[in-house]
Amino acid sequence: MGQILGSIQSKFEGKDWRDRQLRKITDKVFDHFQDDTGKVNMTFTDLYIAVLLVYNDINKHLPGTHIDPPSKAQIRSLVEKYDINYDGELNRDEFARVLKKLTADTFTVVSQRLIISLIAAPTVALLTKRATEGVPGVGKVVQKLPGSVYASLFTLAVVLIQKSQDRFE
Repeated sequence: MGQILGSIQSKFEGKDWRDRQLRKITDKVFDHFQDDTGKVNMTFTDLYIAVLLVYNDINKHLPGTHIDPPSKAQIRSLVEKYDINYDGELNRDEFARVLKKLTADTFTVVSQRLIISLIAAPTVALLTKRATEGVPGVGKVVQKLPGSVYASLFTLAVVLIQKSQDRFE
């Protein structure tokens, strides 16, 4: 529940909050690959492992279903684009730019699911409650349920449908 509330708060804080959170994750992962002198010689294999670590953190800290990391080909093309000094290695800023580009779609998917689950579903539930009251057999049960309980059940059903669709993708 805390993750959901934190994500709602992030919507009000905007893009800066998202960028700060991503930067914390990328800095943590980048620091993992430093040697004793503080220098990073990140090979492509190290970069791929770093991307997997970042996606692991994203999946842990953001609500919703598991999000698969990008393919090696996608990562390779972004490295060629964002390696500004063309040395075949990424510094901290280049690494952060690559990860920001790789995760842009991820944040969009999570945001859309939050909007559907937390705003649209309860609103639709309350709007349809009156319509279901006229259904024989079901109408009496719906009338006895408080609006908040009905909206919660409806929202839970929407979330379960979203999760079941993700299993088939």
